[in-house]
Amino acid sequence: MQRFPDTLLDGYRNFMSGRYADARDRYKTLAEHGQSPSTLVIACSDSRAAPELIFDSGPGELFVVRNVANMVPPYEPDSNFHATSAALEFAVLALKVANIVVMGHGRCGGIRAALDPDAEPLSPGDFIGRWMSLVRPAAEQIQSNDVMTPGERQTALERVSIRNSIDNLRTFPEIKAREEAGEIQLHGAWFDISTGELWVMDAETRDFIRPDV
Repeated sequence: MQRFPDTLLDGYRNFMSGRYADARDRYKTLAEHGQSPSTLVIACSDSRAAPELIFDSGPGELFVVRNVANMVPPYEPDSNFHATSAALEFAVLALKVANIVVMGHGRCGGIRAALDPDAEPLSPGDFIGRWMSLVRPAAEQIQSNDVMTPGERQTALERVSIRNSIDNLRTFPEIKAREEAGEIQLHGAWFDISTGELWVMDAETRDFIRPDV
């Protein structure tokens, strides 16, 4: 008979006796009154880069969307399925978040695949390949730079991809209007999983800098 993973059950027990017990009243309030996070974080699905852990956030504080390589597609109001766009719609129009953070990270597998012209599709659908085509022009330009090392090229594309996603956020009419009205701010961040360093994108220069923390 199929058995639910013991590691998850053990983790749940620890959660109930630890974090849930400490925040029981908070959870009850959230259940009764709903959520009202002020920040949406678009992060990678990578198991090593969980925003809730990195930002030490409690229940109800962050609305998180995770996908391969933390990317935002451009606004496309068609009949296809758009999970990330649907989450953006809910966060901006229903929850009325004040901040959207696109957070990338070092050693991203999706970005590495985008930089590998010989990468074989994992399946006939090649869902990852088609998804990563969102950054193909930048990947081709960076890959042609023979001066940079492979690691430097990967970090460069990880950060360029964040800027690309922020540009794509502005193709959504409601987000663009709210940003221009000063009702929402768009941010970029990059997390180094090997050192724990957080780099944030300067809104004017678009350079990534380490904040004073």
